[in-house]
Amino acid sequence: MSCILKVSGLEKKYGERRAVKGISFMIEEGDILGFLGPNGAGKSTSINIISTVIDCDGGSIFFLEKDINKNKNSFKANLGVVPQEIAVFSDLTAYDNVKFFCSLYGIKGRKLKENVEEALEFVGLLKRKNDFPSKFSGGMKRRLNIACAIAHKPKLLIMDEPTVGIDPQSRNNILETVKKLNKMGTTIIYTSHYIEEVESVCNKIIIMNEGEIIEDGTKEAVKEKYKKDSLEEIFLNLTGKALRD
Repeated sequence: MSCILKVSGLEKKYGERRAVKGISFMIEEGDILGFLGPNGAGKSTSINIISTVIDCDGGSIFFLEKDINKNKNSFKANLGVVPQEIAVFSDLTAYDNVKFFCSLYGIKGRKLKENVEEALEFVGLLKRKNDFPSKFSGGMKRRLNIACAIAHKPKLLIMDEPTVGIDPQSRNNILETVKKLNKMGTTIIYTSHYIEEVESVCNKIIIMNEGEIIEDGTKEAVKEKYKKDSLEEIFLNLTGKALRD
């Protein structure tokens, strides 16, 4: 598989504090990368830089061998982001929410309608397309969030804690959605405080602590390296902290 995202020497400072300390890693097309770290590890800052929400103080990011800072519009057209906080408009129907976000990528007319309906069908909300989010459960709102992020059919999808605050059945539904998206060709960066989710859907992991990457590899290789069957135990041994604290 070819490299879809290459991060080299990424730096971010807040005053004198180095939140991200020159991290480097690569993601291949077709990966589901579990991005893990305790609170304050620099994980969220790194994700926000990759998402172009904030600027870095050093280093580079290449998407399909092109510097994203020199090709920002092209990168954004191929990027979908499912934020930790639900980001939908309460005064728009499910359909109009997805339509609005999809239209931001220049998609119009019949193609826009097709993409919106495909995204809603994919997350199981097409029959509720005319309902407002206020009528939705927490899990349904999360699924609507995903539909908004995938309607333009991005090649790279960042999912930041997409199952926070929802019931187990809704969580399983979203995890199955992640697997289906990946089978359809989407490369995914997945952050979670639930190690069992990473075990379930991710083929590779990165563990950050104190602004640095302390482990990076396939799940199998990492488990073999530490002679452990549990990622949670490896995480605790490496960081000295539980993933949920």
